[in-house]
Amino acid sequence: MLSKEEAVKVFTDSGALMEGHFVLTSGRHSDRYMQCAQVLQYPEYTEILARHLADTFRDDHIDVVIGPAMGGIIVAYEVARQLGVPAIFTERMEGEMVLRRGFMIEPGERVLVVEDVVTTGGSVCEVIKVVNTFGGKVAGVGVLVDRSNGKVSFGVKQEAVLTMDIESWEVSSCPMCQEGKLPAVKPGSRG
Repeated sequence: MLSKEEAVKVFTDSGALMEGHFVLTSGRHSDRYMQCAQVLQYPEYTEILARHLADTFRDDHIDVVIGPAMGGIIVAYEVARQLGVPAIFTERMEGEMVLRRGFMIEPGERVLVVEDVVTTGGSVCEVIKVVNTFGGKVAGVGVLVDRSNGKVSFGVKQEAVLTMDIESWEVSSCPMCQEGKLPAVKPGSRG
């Protein structure tokens, strides 16, 4: 298992944990930003982070690992590889999270849901709904980064490689804007 300090080093060394002046998807501003795509481009870092999650759920008899596209695809693949089970992913179709591409979950299969970053948990909840629709049993949720600082709960065993509280502010109360530290950048996947 990685310590918090080891995990922070992996995210920082890979360029995933950034410091500066950022506009979050919510429109709020922050002085730190987590872009997990940066760490996932390095197979050696991905293997280390996924091992933490795989080891947490190794004794939970996982049959399949699933993650939402885009952020959860690589995480699901590597965790599944380490557990020796299949990896699948959900994707949005007309605004709804669905299984496509011939992926199936058999009734009763024990499913591990994984994601790169959780803030509100919305995408993970949508994936859980898909698993339940197919009659699968959600055995746990594993994430690389829990930005809610442990506030989000999915009602099952869950593990985050790194739990942190990334402070954010409304534009009107952003200390960096007030100090004239501009421009704020929007580096996210929806930016």
